Amino acid sequence: MCFSNSLAVDSLIKHRKDFLLAEKLWLKKDQAAFLTKTAGLVDYPLYPYLQYQALKDNLEQADEIKAFLARYPDAFFSEALRLKWLNHLAKKELWLEFIHYYQPTDNVALKCQYDWAQYKTGNETLALADAKSLWLVGTESPKECSALFEVFLHSTEFNKDLLWSRFERVLTENNSVLAHKLKALLSQEDQPMAELWLRVHKEPNVVQGEPFLSGSDLLARVYAYGIARLAKSDINLALSIWESRRANFFLDPETLQNVERKLALNLASAHDQRAYEHLSQLVVVDSDVKEWRIRSALLEQNWSHVIEALAKLSTDEKQLPQWQYWQARALLEVGDQEAGQAIFKHLAEDRSYYGFLAAEKLDQPYQLSDKPVGMNGFDVEALTELEDFKIIQEFKLLGWDTEAKRHWQSFIKKLSKEQLKIAAKFAQQWHWDQIAIITLVKADYWDDLAIRFPLKYVADVESNAELQALEPGLLFGLMRQESMMDENARSSVGALGLMQMMPATGQEVAQQLQESSEHITISLLKPALNIKYGTFYYKQLLNQFEGQLALATAAYNAGPKKVTQWLPVEGSVPSDIWVETIPYKETRKYVASVLSYSVIYQQLMHRNALKLSRFLYDVHLH
Repeated sequence: MCFSNSLAVDSLIKHRKDFLLAEKLWLKKDQAAFLTKTAGLVDYPLYPYLQYQALKDNLEQADEIKAFLARYPDAFFSEALRLKWLNHLAKKELWLEFIHYYQPTDNVALKCQYDWAQYKTGNETLALADAKSLWLVGTESPKECSALFEVFLHSTEFNKDLLWSRFERVLTENNSVLAHKLKALLSQEDQPMAELWLRVHKEPNVVQGEPFLSGSDLLARVYAYGIARLAKSDINLALSIWESRRANFFLDPETLQNVERKLALNLASAHDQRAYEHLSQLVVVDSDVKEWRIRSALLEQNWSHVIEALAKLSTDEKQLPQWQYWQARALLEVGDQEAGQAIFKHLAEDRSYYGFLAAEKLDQPYQLSDKPVGMNGFDVEALTELEDFKIIQEFKLLGWDTEAKRHWQSFIKKLSKEQLKIAAKFAQQWHWDQIAIITLVKADYWDDLAIRFPLKYVADVESNAELQALEPGLLFGLMRQESMMDENARSSVGALGLMQMMPATGQEVAQQLQESSEHITISLLKPALNIKYGTFYYKQLLNQFEGQLALATAAYNAGPKKVTQWLPVEGSVPSDIWVETIPYKETRKYVASVLSYSVIYQQLMHRNALKLSRFLYDVHLH
């Protein structure tokens, strides 16, 4: 058996060398030598990759492509090759073949090509019906949709109401460039209304002018749109114009409720005392309305209203740690000590921001509930024998991490939850921390703390924490939330590295530390410097907000100017209420996550000094 295993290993090593040579031959365009070399790699896991490389540049080989797609129906290579081949078939106008090999997708360009194929093969009804939904979007459509949309715009499926609907949707998406293009499709008679709507989009206070004393159904829509838009910048003016003029227009119930909802939610976001009343009067109630009704009652610190608003939640919503916490807080505030304490006792078992707050209310230790994923031998063997796993593993062994990770995203879509847990463990062993976390989340498993909260860069974190007089757990909490511990993380807005520093902020910190800011974009991807600069900046925020952890953390996400705007104008607000009522959903969740992650990291490092109560004290205007 040992001799057999040794032969298998030697064979695999030889295959790897031949694979790399075949790849070089393909890059050199030496097709004959490439085909000769790949002939001996049929049993090698990356053989389909070589086939894909050959086929993607030879899309006329229909039979070979069909055989490849049949042999590897769910592989990442097949998805990529199918897309290239379908585009090729569309250019060649081979519509029947296109329809046969098309698979449902989120790719809008491909959807349009599919519907155009249906149209060209006689299924016009289906094609035009689909074209309607593809056209009614708020964004620019890809060029592949042009032919389909051209016939749609001249069909009986299209009408002026649809054009106005898309016009409104496009403006709602703040795409005024596309709105101007759509305006050109309107008749001369309708052009002035489109111009007025565009002006209202740019200057919503125009709705207080003379044209909006009364008018047609279309003018009523423009009026409602303007009120909803004005509510974002001047809620008082929006309410005044709405209450004084809405009776002058005929507005359908859906539009009325939509405007009322937006006014109420903007009142809530502005922490206006009228919010609770407005939210309570809404007929159509969604999750945002229910949640902000609770938050508005919290801002009033009217605990009877809090209990009343919590009662409007669904049974499942009431079980969420967030609302369990506020139910207990409210019950205690109105004097029902037994019921409130009972909820806190149950909630304190939960490893979350709200569970940790509950534990502090009871003066109990935090509960982590760490249950690592088990690596059953049979389950591990079953996973490693999967063809996709072998492909990923080979890419990893070759050092082709980008290809390995790209294939991983396709691979985990096919796995059961139990398989995903084991896959997450492999990702952890390969030091793919971010991917391991994402894979475990996909498994809906939350209790393997070594995977979810990797301890890396400990020396850099501890030295910078000591330098800035901070608890190391705070820095780990920030890094875990910002980048999932991926030192190469890059955000869509340009934030870089472990602590997602913006280059401009990095330059400012470098100047303050009297260090070179040359090549800052590259430098911020170095863990040591990123941690140093991120820690320095975070300490500045803490100093700015007088050591208030919740405020500094919110400022790290939303910026210090926004946080200053969110401070109470007079008096003070308990910190748990302040966090719960942060207007931005992203920042609200961000603060809760960073605080809970910080506690978890402190516990994992056996440093128990960090207590939320040390930092979460009443918030007031500084």
